[in-house]
Amino acid sequence: MAFNHLPAGVHDALEALSVTPVTHSVPMAKNLRSERPSASAPERPSPGAVLDRLASGPSRAARITHTEHLPPRPGRHAVWPDRIRAEVIAAVQTAGIAHPWAHQALAAEHALDGDSVVVATGTASGKSLAYLVPVLSTLLDGSEAPNGRGATTLYLAPTKALAADQCRSVKELSQPLGTAIRPAVYDGDTPFEEREWVRQYGNYVLTNPDMLHRGILPSHPRWSSFFKALKYVVIDECHTYRGVFGSHVAQVLRRLRRICARYGSDPVFLLASATSAEPAVSAQRLTGLPVVEVADDASPRGELVFALWEPPLTEMQGEKGAPVRRTATAETADLLTDLAVQGVRSVAFVRSRRGAELISVIAQERLAEVDRSLARRVAAYRGGYLSEERRALEAALHSGELLGLAATTALELGIDVSGLDAVLIAGYPGTRASLWQQAGRAGRSGQGALAVLVARDDPLDTYLVHHPEALFDQPVESTVLDPDNPYVLAPHLCAAAAEIPLTEPDLDLFGPATGELLPQLEAAKLLRRRPATKAWHWTRRESAADLADIRGEGGSPVQVVEAGTGRLLGTVDAGSAHTSVHDGAVHLHQGRTYVVKKLDLDDNVALVETANPTYSTTARDTTAISILETDVEVPWGDGRLCYGSVEVTNQVVGYLRRRLITGEVLGETKLDLPPRTLRTRAVWWTVTEDQLDAARVNPEILGGALHAAEHASIGLLPLFATCDRWDIGGVSIPLHPDTLLPTVFVYDGHPGGAGFAERAFHTAPEWLAATREAIASCECEAGCPSCIQSPKCGNGNEPLHKRGAVRLLSVLLGSAAG
Repeated sequence: MAFNHLPAGVHDALEALSVTPVTHSVPMAKNLRSERPSASAPERPSPGAVLDRLASGPSRAARITHTEHLPPRPGRHAVWPDRIRAEVIAAVQTAGIAHPWAHQALAAEHALDGDSVVVATGTASGKSLAYLVPVLSTLLDGSEAPNGRGATTLYLAPTKALAADQCRSVKELSQPLGTAIRPAVYDGDTPFEEREWVRQYGNYVLTNPDMLHRGILPSHPRWSSFFKALKYVVIDECHTYRGVFGSHVAQVLRRLRRICARYGSDPVFLLASATSAEPAVSAQRLTGLPVVEVADDASPRGELVFALWEPPLTEMQGEKGAPVRRTATAETADLLTDLAVQGVRSVAFVRSRRGAELISVIAQERLAEVDRSLARRVAAYRGGYLSEERRALEAALHSGELLGLAATTALELGIDVSGLDAVLIAGYPGTRASLWQQAGRAGRSGQGALAVLVARDDPLDTYLVHHPEALFDQPVESTVLDPDNPYVLAPHLCAAAAEIPLTEPDLDLFGPATGELLPQLEAAKLLRRRPATKAWHWTRRESAADLADIRGEGGSPVQVVEAGTGRLLGTVDAGSAHTSVHDGAVHLHQGRTYVVKKLDLDDNVALVETANPTYSTTARDTTAISILETDVEVPWGDGRLCYGSVEVTNQVVGYLRRRLITGEVLGETKLDLPPRTLRTRAVWWTVTEDQLDAARVNPEILGGALHAAEHASIGLLPLFATCDRWDIGGVSIPLHPDTLLPTVFVYDGHPGGAGFAERAFHTAPEWLAATREAIASCECEAGCPSCIQSPKCGNGNEPLHKRGAVRLLSVLLGSAAG
């Protein structure tokens, strides 16, 4: 496994990292899949001892703002339902599990009773076994049927990596059962010569919603024997199906239920979620079926030490002379280096693909200074890699070849990475659900674990490391999704009609908005209702499934191609192509640095060349917004709080070059990219002249006060809705042409909305109060990235007025209370 050195110029910047590595190493623990560590496994240091070592360097201890100790918890056993086949119980016992936990047995009982059930327990609590045991028992029963194929099961995972990992687990567990259980992955990486075998003979088929939507449902006649025998549908990590993606998946599942009914089956849905509030309500919204909840976690848990870590202020100055903290990327690279030197197996989660690459490269360079062999044991893992690269990294992590991994959320979900001791989280991942999901990657073999949240220099992260109660004393968020969103529902009605013509009885299945949309789809000549059958038919030759972009990525992905060789490096989703692979953008892949020579939007290709720039790039854009319809408004004094439909026009107009590590702006380059229009949902508030007078906000500072309040409110919204700041956008205007008043908008960044703005509307007093507190309590003088400056601001954080924003929000909240 080859790794590359840092780009030229980074060596000097690395001096600012101040890594103080521990000089001795602890032997690496074996990667084990059983519940108990091997007697020969080396003793691991306690999570508290690991944290003490991390905090032992110069000024390190002061960076820990809070430490939460979650004590170990004993487990509660039960017995499997007597309807479970003895062979299956024997196979489970052979795997080293003598007795189930109480929640596993209860979930299995519901599954055998024909109840759809969601298991919502902690990470490493054995949710997979809770649904696998009844499924395997039913498949074994079906294998003895005198005629026909026997029972089948469909497993859905949000990522290919999770499906592949689960397939390995099923094969291992079912090996004693012989050929009666035939698990197989069916996704975009499955060779075409294998696909026919899966369709004809696989009885435990693992796939993802994308392949179900585009490949399986449109070709349902070829899957007829599978659907006729379908007994269970397993939906793993169901809390990830939120927002627009979750809304699309909800409609895909309704299409699946409709096709099953066509072939005479009525499968039971088994859902698993490590972290979800009101899991039964969310599961019912997702599937459209009544769902029983099993949420009393009876599994044991090792000690978890969870530290909140705030990087120190540097001597550098940012925009407008604002104080700048050391980046979470640099700080996490330090910590990953130290953990690797200690022999502590770790994963560092980072929000962006670029961040994952940069952390791994910095850690490799630092480790090479200590022991060159250690540098080969740290790598990056992110979406956009080719399938063979992903599989190689997953195998290396499983085998223990890798000591440390810098990963995006592509590795967040329930991949069984036994033996990890520590998790670093570079920046709050957007929701408490994701935070606990990432923290739960360590300690999965029952040992103690360390989790460290490294704060980014932004309002939400700064708020959280100084308000630990917002993380540790609050439940995880409710899953927000809206299957009735017309931008979601309409293309799925077309896809359903292409699969089987729609009839009146189908209207209830797809939801109350169906009746209103069908005439519009007829008028658009997408569907046609035939008088003889009174059914709606798809009218086009092209695939109806192509109308629905279920991950909300805005079109076909852009291929990143090396200009000199024509080699495909990876892909970038269409929605982020304008900002990430525009002409001149710096692009990282597997530790190598490239510069984009040309972005061809017609062919969806970004041509890149190898380079070693001493800077990174950040896109700048402009945004305009117009109100289409106001659904509801409430008075806040003379001002108004509103929710409704808007149209947002965005255009990337240039990019900044920033010095690596420090973030210092080196210059700006103009771009000529086409504007993009988005119709979505928004929450907005207005203020009157009297309210401005009361807040002492004059016209000279009005734009800066509104802009600062907008930035901070976007940063704090993830505390109140299952989103992160990259799911939402904002605009602030001193005199908006539609309201004729100073107005601040916060909108969903997805066509038709994702439910985040609606949640913001309903929690506005609490949301904006937290916003005001975050700004007011920041120690900076005029505003900084920890309170009102935004990394995604298209205007270069101009203008901003910190004190004006605090006074304006104080008056606004006072009006709301009155």
